[in-house]
Amino acid sequence: MGDQAMLVMRKGSGEAPQRWPLNQTLIRLGRGGDNDVVLIDREISRHHAEIRAEGQDFVLADLGSTNGTFVNEQRVTRPTRLRDGDRISLAGRVDLVFIDSEATAPVGGQARAALRTDPVSRAVIIRGRELDPPLSPNQFAFLELLLSQQGRVFSRQDVIEAVWPNVAIDGVTDQSIDALVRRLRERLAELDPHQFIVTVRGHGFRIEQP
Repeated sequence: MGDQAMLVMRKGSGEAPQRWPLNQTLIRLGRGGDNDVVLIDREISRHHAEIRAEGQDFVLADLGSTNGTFVNEQRVTRPTRLRDGDRISLAGRVDLVFIDSEATAPVGGQARAALRTDPVSRAVIIRGRELDPPLSPNQFAFLELLLSQQGRVFSRQDVIEAVWPNVAIDGVTDQSIDALVRRLRERLAELDPHQFIVTVRGHGFRIEQP
């Protein structure tokens, strides 16, 4: 593998995300202080989950937690191989993102996709060039949602829950979502004219890499 794979925990807008390098064969996550990743939340079990390095892969397993471990909103019932950008939720409370080693390599390295993000610096990189100025927090949250499962169509409800998590669904208008999509397309077009964001009429939005 390339550089260092890591876990990144989201913070509120304006706060630096917390991160943990996956530099051991076994990384344990939980509320107890003897874990490698300590997450203080009463809904999280003392020994909640673990990530084990197996060859060039990282495999996530739940340790019989009370409130469950989820990857991309699917409950983990057996050891699950992690892919770059997978969203890991412990007890539905802590939002972690798995970043594989190739995604953390320097920009000069070989890119696997034309468009990618760096969740640590919150940078958007298109064909090796970084978008400047950075995206707004809402634009970045929307783009990361689309990139989390490339090819999946995300509904307007999915967008609201990812971008405006503290606002009731009926409190966000279609016009607000359309404005967000339009502005993000304009920003991405500053570096590449390809239309990365595709509207699937009647269903939602998906990302399309060239």
